[in-house]
Amino acid sequence: MRRTLTVAAATAALLLPGGPQPEAEAGTAPAKAPATDRWSAREAESFWTADRMASAVPISRGGAPAAVDGTGRDFDGIPVVGRMFVMKGGGAYFCTASVVASPGRDLVLSAAHCLLGTDARQVAFVPQYTAQNPQPYGMFPVLRDAAGRSKVWIDPRYRELGADKGAALDVAFAQVGPDADGYPVEDVVGGNRLVTGAPYAHKQVSLIGYPASAARPRLCVNRTTKFTSTDPGIPGSFLRIDCTGYPGGTSGGPFLTGFDERTETGDVVGVIGGWKTGGDTPDTSYSSYFGADVRKLYEKALAGARVA
Repeated sequence: MRRTLTVAAATAALLLPGGPQPEAEAGTAPAKAPATDRWSAREAESFWTADRMASAVPISRGGAPAAVDGTGRDFDGIPVVGRMFVMKGGGAYFCTASVVASPGRDLVLSAAHCLLGTDARQVAFVPQYTAQNPQPYGMFPVLRDAAGRSKVWIDPRYRELGADKGAALDVAFAQVGPDADGYPVEDVVGGNRLVTGAPYAHKQVSLIGYPASAARPRLCVNRTTKFTSTDPGIPGSFLRIDCTGYPGGTSGGPFLTGFDERTETGDVVGVIGGWKTGGDTPDTSYSSYFGADVRKLYEKALAGARVA
């Protein structure tokens, strides 16, 4: 079974402690944001009702610190991670996404297979979604360009090669507009720092994702190892983590190191995706390696996000 996009507290003490991260500055007034007349936060909130979000399903893919034992557990989530909702064809779907720090304070990170497809529309990010509290921090619409296409950046080789042969490139960035009050997402919930070029092996990684059948997100803490595929149809080396209970819907969920309980952010070194689009069992997950290709894609997103 491959991890998929899904159709539409534990307290901070449960989260992995780590080194200090700079706290995102709280805006004293709404920052000037790109025009969103083609898909605004209010339109997104009107479209993505609580019932529609609750009905979303996965897209098929071809206290004390948490114990470092690979056991996943449901928790109330953190603001910087949420659900990414998208319409594809006639269905409502979701995957997991997280805010990544950027100069424009308006980028989110997910897996490429979550946002691939020319029919993707009405795309919106909802931080810390739970069934009990669907919009604790509002809703942030993925912006559209002048041609009406969602502003999503995916390596063109992934589009050309497909999910298996392009598995090492299963990463996507998207630009979101401000919330209904005019604030950019990073001002509201903070942002994780993108780290590229790190080792494959990390002693402690917090894995967060939104399982298809769960009312709340899932947290697991464990080490990562390097996995190199021997299947010529799915080439590449990936981060691997053993964490129980990550089925459909968790794709795009961040691998976080150095989590800071004060800011509730960390360093993002991967997202669920890559080998077999994230894994063929719910208890082992993978990520494309965040190296030079991901850094270039991030820089491309930064440049594209500056274009009004």
